[in-house]
Amino acid sequence: MNLEYFIARRLVTAKNHKSSISAPIIKIAIIAIAIGIIMMVIAVATGVGLQDKIREKVSAFNGHVIISNFDDNQSEVSVEPLSIKQPFYPKFTSVPGIDHIQAVASKAGIIRTEKAFDGIVFKGVGKEYKWDVLDEYIVAGRKPNLNGALNNEVMLSEYLANRLELKVGDEFNTYFMKEGGNGMPNLRRFKLVGIYNSGFQEFDAAYLIGDIRHVQRINKWKDGQVGSFEVFIDDFNKIDEKGKEIYDAIPSTLESRTIKEKYFNIFEWLTLFDVNIMVIIIIMVIVATINMIVALLVLILERTQMVGMLKALGATNWSVRKIFLYNAAYLIIKGLLWGNGISIGLLLIQKYFGIIKLPPENYYVSVAPVTIDIPAILLINAGTIIVCLTLLLIPSYIITKISPVKALRFD
Repeated sequence: MNLEYFIARRLVTAKNHKSSISAPIIKIAIIAIAIGIIMMVIAVATGVGLQDKIREKVSAFNGHVIISNFDDNQSEVSVEPLSIKQPFYPKFTSVPGIDHIQAVASKAGIIRTEKAFDGIVFKGVGKEYKWDVLDEYIVAGRKPNLNGALNNEVMLSEYLANRLELKVGDEFNTYFMKEGGNGMPNLRRFKLVGIYNSGFQEFDAAYLIGDIRHVQRINKWKDGQVGSFEVFIDDFNKIDEKGKEIYDAIPSTLESRTIKEKYFNIFEWLTLFDVNIMVIIIIMVIVATINMIVALLVLILERTQMVGMLKALGATNWSVRKIFLYNAAYLIIKGLLWGNGISIGLLLIQKYFGIIKLPPENYYVSVAPVTIDIPAILLINAGTIIVCLTLLLIPSYIITKISPVKALRFD
């Protein structure tokens, strides 16, 4: 094996190799491998990154599983209240993998300013609200203070703030219809203390976040009545499994839905990225393999006399084939090193500087997100090596057809 490997290395390090016919072919093969890896790694990193980011945004505004009354199951606003005194609140101990649970309530309303008006959904939250999931989206001001007495502090999206011409510190009126639609609407005057921008138009165009006690008073609910519960799990990949476990654990009078069920179209759209990634990987592997096959065939034909000499000296067909396969493996690894270095460098630039922008109305994000998944990158590299070398066994079979006598006379 050591002798075979030494001969293989000599094929690519010999001084006359640079002037040989195979030199440009080999360079093209290395470049093809490098470009293929760059395309595959970037496709996986951007595809997975976009999926992760959109999942984060949807769960930031809804949790991973929503528990509510059956009557509220398809509604964005809370219709019938439910008691906060539940066996699963404030700690959902009966199901493992639950990270957090919080009580919320929603109420539809209209913000009216001197220059404009717009419909909103007031999302009432409590002291236990998981603010950290919204921290990265806050672009101005701060979060409402919900720890003390009831106050009028709220947070609004940048999209609505611009439409209504509001800025941090402004106060504005919001009107809420009474139950049944009878009588004058309820008026609440809020103070804008924070502005967020998630880039998710469906949420940015709707939610006004404030104290849950406003919703309780407007709806004339009793103290301790809420609209629904939002449950966060610690592993999104288990959301279907945990969603079923949560449904089985809650009282039969309540309903639960995962965000995958609530926002079915969004998550179905995300699954298309998996198909796109697989198509890119398959195409790039095929292109890289074809180039390597061409390079190997040219190298074999160029070294026909060497093959004949080795056979004349007693080398077996498999031993000679391994020499060329070792050489091919060296070229593949060289292409992989270049490809990985360039792709990871480009991904790091995008991750920290956000050079590539995306239209948020189409992709729900303003900057192309990336997730550098090391295990996935290693799997791509290993898969490329295995597939290429396995397929290269076919063209290397030509070595068995080379006759030592004819090869030594080959010019």
